[in-house]
Amino acid sequence: MTDNKDTMRRNSPGKRNRGARGFIFGGKRLWVILILVAIAGTALVLVASMRKANSAFSNKSLSTFTVRKDDLTITVTESGNIKAQESTDIFCEVEGRGIEIAELVAEGTVITEEDVKNKKLLCQLNSSDLQDILSQAQITFSTAKAANIEAHEAYEIQEKQNESDIAAAKLAVQFGLMDLQKHLGKAAAQKLIKDTEKDPNSFIDMTLLLEYLEDPNGEKGGAKQKLNELTDTILLAEGRLTQAQQELESSIKLRDANYAPEIEVKEKQLAVQSFDVQHKQAGDTLDLYKRYDFPKETEKFLSDYEEAKRELERKHASTRSLLAQAQAKRENAEATFNLQQEHVAKLDRQIAACTILAPSPGIIVYGTSADYRSRREDPIEVGDMVHKGQKIFTIPNSNVMAVEVSVHESSVDKVKPGQYVTVTVEAFPDKYFSGKVMKVAPLPDPQHGWLSAGVRVYSTNVEIDGAHDFIRPGMSAKVEILIEELKDAMIVPIQVVANRAGRKVCYIATQQGPKEREVRTGAFNDTFVQIVNGLQVGEEVLLTPPRIIESESDGKSNQRRKGPQAGGPRQGSGSPQGGRPRQGGGASQGGRPRQGEGASQGGRPRQGGGTPQGGRPRQGGEPSQGGRPSQGGTEPRGSE
Repeated sequence: MTDNKDTMRRNSPGKRNRGARGFIFGGKRLWVILILVAIAGTALVLVASMRKANSAFSNKSLSTFTVRKDDLTITVTESGNIKAQESTDIFCEVEGRGIEIAELVAEGTVITEEDVKNKKLLCQLNSSDLQDILSQAQITFSTAKAANIEAHEAYEIQEKQNESDIAAAKLAVQFGLMDLQKHLGKAAAQKLIKDTEKDPNSFIDMTLLLEYLEDPNGEKGGAKQKLNELTDTILLAEGRLTQAQQELESSIKLRDANYAPEIEVKEKQLAVQSFDVQHKQAGDTLDLYKRYDFPKETEKFLSDYEEAKRELERKHASTRSLLAQAQAKRENAEATFNLQQEHVAKLDRQIAACTILAPSPGIIVYGTSADYRSRREDPIEVGDMVHKGQKIFTIPNSNVMAVEVSVHESSVDKVKPGQYVTVTVEAFPDKYFSGKVMKVAPLPDPQHGWLSAGVRVYSTNVEIDGAHDFIRPGMSAKVEILIEELKDAMIVPIQVVANRAGRKVCYIATQQGPKEREVRTGAFNDTFVQIVNGLQVGEEVLLTPPRIIESESDGKSNQRRKGPQAGGPRQGSGSPQGGRPRQGGGASQGGRPRQGEGASQGGRPRQGGGTPQGGRPRQGGEPSQGGRPSQGGTEPRGSE
């Protein structure tokens, strides 16, 4: 019984479970060990295989390219926006603080020649305020017009009045002279006048004029008739003679000072001679006449004559003054009239400028859409306020379209006016258009430099050949500028060339493995590079040069060649250090470059793109160290 119990205890379920668990755990450990051993063995086999492959450089596992001769086309490719080469800008010409838009044509409206002929309305500005101002200005203008006419007539009247006054004053002078000559005789009168003009403030001894009166051959006058009756006239004649002499001296001084004419001096001289003759003829009988009546009468006639002359001078001065006043009033009235007339005309022009008609055919583009600085603003609409000088519309001429692109500074020296261009528009990807470079800016675009610090681009204008009414301004486009075409050039894919310590090298596939060979490169594009020397046609070159690992443990650069990555060229092959990836990439495994694009629809064949062996290589550009690739260059860096 006891033995049976022990046997049952040993064969109990608990005992059996513990044994099973131990067996299972032991089996798992065994499987883990076996798996680890298998992994380790596989890894050793793979490492050995890789080492063998790397040491042997089996040519069967590497992608190669056969060196060949082919045409190589160099281009510069940039993107930009379509714009009209010619356009009509319509600005607001109404002055003031702003004017409201009353009517406005929709943006995108097509204006035809018929619309231009019929004077289609594009925009109507609210001119009600200007109309009110014009009404008031017309009233002011009418008043100014009447005042101007009155001032002109007053000036003409004053001119005629001055002529009459001066004529009367001259007549008075003439009558005064005649009276003096009647009294003394012409010679004595002239002598007296000259003496008086010579020195107006000096005393003239009239008795000196008696010599003219006493001369029997002299002219007869009233004084001479009295000489026979009045003896005292001699004294008066002597006084006049003295006075005449003084006047003569004064007249000579005035003449020398250019204040009196020569004829007046001569007249004074003749007066002196006349009085001298009268004095000789008078004798004793003229003594009383000379003392009283002769000087008195002579002085009176002379005074009347001198006063008439002074009155003439005053008339000249007064008429000049009156005429100047009339002229000033006329000029003021005329200036006011012209000012008001111009004001009314300006208001008429301002009101006319409120109506904007179609000036030329084209597509209506709002100024806020065409102007870069205004694109952040909302489009104009009815009710908005516009100001003088603000662009309201732009009507581009769709017959002459262009592309405005920015050429990178590394390529701008290759782009010249007149170079042929292929243009593709994003809206029409299957169509290609021919064109040419029209203008390259001499200075970099300052706005682009402000947006992208350190990047310098040059604005370049490319004109599209022909008229294409479906191309609209503002569309995105890509231009491919033809820089150079090389015929029958030795070429390889651009990633084949590697930089090794400042040298450009390629790796030739041989039975013993890759062999390094130094080459000299020429022009290149995004896909292919020209080999000037160092290779021969038909040689096989590695598409992916072996990578070089640099070690600086001993302070020197020790290079150790490492096998290329399986499966073709490594990423980034063919782009410069620090630059953007090349467009189009490199050739595929086996040395077959990427196929290019076909001919354009309606244009010349598109330049660029790789082709199968024997075909036309794709156009590309030049890489630059530390920047983006310069398309169409001559110094590729290659892979390192």
